[in-house]
Amino acid sequence: MRQVSIIGVGCTPFGKLKGRSIKDLALEACREALSDAGVAPSQIEAFYLGNFAGGMLARQELTAALVAGALGIGAVPATRVEGACASGGIALRHGYLMIAAGCCDVVLVAGVEKMTQAGTEEVTAALTAAADRQAEGSTGLSFPGFFAAVARRYMHEYGATLDHLSAVAYKSRENAQRNPRAHFYGKPAALDAISHSRLIADPLRLYDCSPISDGASALVLVASERAKEFGGQPVDILGSAQATGSTTIQEMDDLCSLQAVVKAASQAYEQAGVGPEDVDVAEVHDCFSIAELIALEDLGIMPRGEAGPRAAAGETRVGGRVAVNPSGGLLSKGHPIGATGVAQVFEVVRQLRGEADNQVPHARIGLTHNVGGCGGVATVHILGAR
Repeated sequence: MRQVSIIGVGCTPFGKLKGRSIKDLALEACREALSDAGVAPSQIEAFYLGNFAGGMLARQELTAALVAGALGIGAVPATRVEGACASGGIALRHGYLMIAAGCCDVVLVAGVEKMTQAGTEEVTAALTAAADRQAEGSTGLSFPGFFAAVARRYMHEYGATLDHLSAVAYKSRENAQRNPRAHFYGKPAALDAISHSRLIADPLRLYDCSPISDGASALVLVASERAKEFGGQPVDILGSAQATGSTTIQEMDDLCSLQAVVKAASQAYEQAGVGPEDVDVAEVHDCFSIAELIALEDLGIMPRGEAGPRAAAGETRVGGRVAVNPSGGLLSKGHPIGATGVAQVFEVVRQLRGEADNQVPHARIGLTHNVGGCGGVATVHILGAR
């Protein structure tokens, strides 16, 4: 398989973007990525767009074709990819494989979601569509409820505390203050306010949960041997993996681990020829504060059961042992579902180029981790600076 590089990135602000359609957001991100790469629309050979709830929330389907047409990329294949919250990561995986397999040389990948125009009840109903409707969705179990159960079990198994969860949320909010694209940029929160915010699903409180957000992000991928033909600073995709796991809570052998993540991480590390100890910066899927702790352990970045106290001790801050979610993560950067997996890569690429807003010193190896549902699908990508 051929080596694949990222030569262009783009991202809209995340948040409540009134007056912006799902098409508008995707176009903005894609045009920024094309400009960053020095690639003309006519040079794109395939387009993959991650989007979860366009039909349910924005009343818009056929999004990939609509965006492709407006970009002027011609009659190339344009495919919408859906994998719940992992839609963006899976779109990247497909774009990567097209180039690695020799089918294309230049591929555009994007992710987008428009959510804030809908009410909380409507958004909750849409998100619940990512659960097994027959087995669990009809019982009323929501994703806050699922991750609350995970948090309680994790606390029971490993002695984690509410302070550990609050430390994750506080670090994310601090990081977002240095990211102008973040949903909560310019909106700091004190640790005490985080710890005493209103209860959502015991033990998770308001700041333990990612916000409803609008936004889009995009990447331009090329065969590495052609990267020098374009402008910009290439970042190589060293490892790319996707795995499937349990889709219901009763199928899980261990509530404190998502096996799809463990499998995908193992495959990505092996392909990249690196280990978790080599990762300088990671953007992980912290849809809830407990999800960050679970992710760090499933990825092998922290020993099992130790992510909570290590996060509270500052090991995951910028300047710590490994910087985790310097963008603010899903908790504070925001979580426009289809855009999330692509936006994680946007952040890591800029970190490895040395041009991030919240720069991690001397970052050379970066990792992204994107999860759909309650762990039914996961992607892990490992990127390397040149």
